[in-house]
Amino acid sequence: VLSRRADEAESAAPGDGADALIWDEVTRQTGEDSRLTWSYLAFLVLATQLAAIGIVTDSTIAIVGAMAVGPEFGPLAALAVALARRKWSLGRRAAVALAVGFPVAMGLAALTAWLSVPLGLFPADALDTGPAVEFIYHPGPYSLIVAVLAGTAGMLSVISRRSAALIGVFISVTTVPAAGFVAVALVLGEFQKAAGSAFQLLLNLVGIVVSAVAVLLFYRVVSKRLPEATARQLRWQLRRIHS
Repeated sequence: VLSRRADEAESAAPGDGADALIWDEVTRQTGEDSRLTWSYLAFLVLATQLAAIGIVTDSTIAIVGAMAVGPEFGPLAALAVALARRKWSLGRRAAVALAVGFPVAMGLAALTAWLSVPLGLFPADALDTGPAVEFIYHPGPYSLIVAVLAGTAGMLSVISRRSAALIGVFISVTTVPAAGFVAVALVLGEFQKAAGSAFQLLLNLVGIVVSAVAVLLFYRVVSKRLPEATARQLRWQLRRIHS
């Protein structure tokens, strides 16, 4: 249930219903997802473990499952809102969630890989299993393009309050698989592949945040400068593209 303040914000915002951009509500929603909680850590750890298993077994299904489980878009969206609105406290919370969550998840994935090597679960040539994982440690222009498109779609789903599209965002970016690959590659001594995966992770994080900020700034310009009828029509067109 929206609070009285949120109701007033919705009345003041251009457009109506699910298409109205409510800055306070967007900030609140992303703020809730930006906190470093045990559930956030648990999901990120589980997702990274799934990614590591998918990498070693060359299983596309496991890798896609890891993408879907990963909770990292919440802090990334919060960081974008913080940059667009200069909400530095929100930005600090999101940065802490990312800066703590990924190293913890990667460290535990590396520990699991290290324990699995003597058991024969992670053979020495585990990273040479097939093409399903090659894209993770070979980032290229399309890696950035996909990250930008995913960040755009993700922020559109947040501001239009259409969470169903977020699943597509989760399984289109390579953040969690890259984190899992770094962990496994370091344990197996594949340092060049670990470096490529680390760059893939950084590329995805930056692409998502930058594109999400661009969406928010675009919406701000539309809300302030376009006539109400034009702004409403543009939001309707964006909604059709988004859905």
